[in-house]
Amino acid sequence: MKTAPNYIKNLLLPSTKTPKGRRAWGLDLETTWLPVFTATNVTGDTAIPVDALGSPIRLAYAKDGSVKFSANGRPVTKIAKPIADGVRLVRENFEANLRQFALDTYEKEPDAIKAQLEAQRVAGKPIIEHDRVELDKAMKLQVELAMAEAEKRAEAEKRAEAEAHPTHEQTEAEAEAEAKAKAEKEKQLQPA
Repeated sequence: MKTAPNYIKNLLLPSTKTPKGRRAWGLDLETTWLPVFTATNVTGDTAIPVDALGSPIRLAYAKDGSVKFSANGRPVTKIAKPIADGVRLVRENFEANLRQFALDTYEKEPDAIKAQLEAQRVAGKPIIEHDRVELDKAMKLQVELAMAEAEKRAEAEKRAEAEAHPTHEQTEAEAEAEAKAKAEKEKQLQPA
C-alpha cells in the first residue's frame, strides 16, 4: 500500500494550540498568515502590498463612506483585501490539492479504495439505522407534544369563551344546581 505524501501526512498530525486572534479561514492572522505572506513576498511568490501587511485589520465602511457598526454598537473591522484575496487563493489551491490527492489515490489504488468504501459502508450502516430509529421516535414525540399542547390551548380557549359568554344550557344548569343546593340547605335547617 502506498503512503500519502508528507504534505498530506502533516495535515493529519495533531498540532500545538495557537493563540486565538483574528482569524482568516480558521487560521490566526498574526501568527500564520502575516508570517507566510511576508515570507512569500520575500521569495517573490506574492506581491502583497506592504501597507496591507503593516495594517492587516481595517475599519469597514458603508457605501456612503461612514464607519460601519454592528448591531451591538461595535465598529466593524475586516481583513485588508490583498490579504483576504491571498487567503482565498491558498484555500482554493488547498482544496484542489486535496481533491487531486484523492483522485490520484482512487486511480492508483482502486482495489484498496473499493475495500475502504465497503468497510465504511458496513461500519456506518448500524449507526445510520440507529439514528433513523431515534429520529423517528423523537419526531413522533414532538408531534404528540404539539398535539397535547394544541388540545390544552383549545380547551383553555373553550373555557375562556364559555366563561365570557355562557350558553342558555349552562345558565339553566347553573340555576338548577343553585336550586338543589338551596333545597339541600333548607332541608338541613328544618327540625327533624
